[in-house]
Amino acid sequence: MKWDWSAVSDFMPHFWDGLLVTLQILVLGSLVSFGLGLVWALLMRVPSRWVTWPIGVVTEFVRNTPLLVQLFFLFYVLPEWNITFSALTTGVVAIGLHYSTYTMQVYRAGIEGVPIGQWEAATALNLPLRRTWTAVILPQAIRRVVPALGNYVISMLKDTPLLMAITVLEMLGEARLFSQQNFQFTEPLTVIGVAFIIISYLASLALRALERRLVH
Repeated sequence: MKWDWSAVSDFMPHFWDGLLVTLQILVLGSLVSFGLGLVWALLMRVPSRWVTWPIGVVTEFVRNTPLLVQLFFLFYVLPEWNITFSALTTGVVAIGLHYSTYTMQVYRAGIEGVPIGQWEAATALNLPLRRTWTAVILPQAIRRVVPALGNYVISMLKDTPLLMAITVLEMLGEARLFSQQNFQFTEPLTVIGVAFIIISYLASLALRALERRLVH
């Protein structure tokens, strides 16, 4: 086997296109999962089974079915009900929804980890419930769960190639298309592998920096 640098050079424009799509999926999917996961966690604390039971059923179903099945359902089944999204939007929604069921549990643990004295202090100060959550409970809970949330960001990054199954050309999709057209597989796939390693490493560094900032 001989390494062909010209193949790398030819592939790079496609790589940058795929990288941009991958980062879009990662950022938007993370925002959806973090926001929706927090909503699930707060709703699960509502003292009504009419609220908690349906949410529990939905989140358990999503968490216990493969992400690829969910992608196919959203992309191929929903259009039969006249609900249609672009492939990229479908991928972002699927990843965000899937991982929100995991971040929900992370938030739940963070909220339950806030000392009971903090709740009692907010009650003693006669803070409104909304103020208690936004100023006392959530800032402490979120600070505790940043490492776990960061791990899910890296997991989402590793799952972005699944979107290739619904025609989204992220990094691996671009590499696969280039390889099939040019019959050169080693160079583009190696570039993609290195890119995933670098992005994961940079995300880990950013996470550790954020942890230190929150602690101090």
